[in-house]
Amino acid sequence: MQPNLDNTSGAAGGGREYLTFTLGDEEYGIDILTVQEIRGYDTVTKIANAPEFIKGVINLRGIIVPIVDMRIKFQLGSVLYNQFTVVIVLNIGHRIVGMVVDGVSDVITLMPEQIRTAPEFSAALDTQYLMGLGTVDDRMIILVDIERLMMSHDMALTDQFPS
Repeated sequence: MQPNLDNTSGAAGGGREYLTFTLGDEEYGIDILTVQEIRGYDTVTKIANAPEFIKGVINLRGIIVPIVDMRIKFQLGSVLYNQFTVVIVLNIGHRIVGMVVDGVSDVITLMPEQIRTAPEFSAALDTQYLMGLGTVDDRMIILVDIERLMMSHDMALTDQFPS
């Protein structure tokens, strides 16, 4: 199922649109404006000495795109690639990056009152890339600041790091 990526609906009402995707049993959301396209998972060209979560690169219409496996990055157990596995191609900070996820769910609009602050945890759990938790009916969606995550120093994807 390919979600509707028309990002014009809902924006006028004060809500923000998020593309939701799954990793394991959890549902995550990222700002729809960072999404360039959604593709099926294809074989990647491995890069020597890259961190484990960087699966390699693909050639996307003449652009070399690094592919990050989010399940490995978030340490969510074994990785299984199947017909539902997709790559979300992101345009972040003038850089194209692909992220592998278990599946794409939907595009949702969240109003400010539907977003709760992420809870504080011990230093062992890194929450600096979480924007909050969105609630839709009985669903809880973990909202990820994907730009901050992808441009962070530990991702090793860019020389530009957010302050």
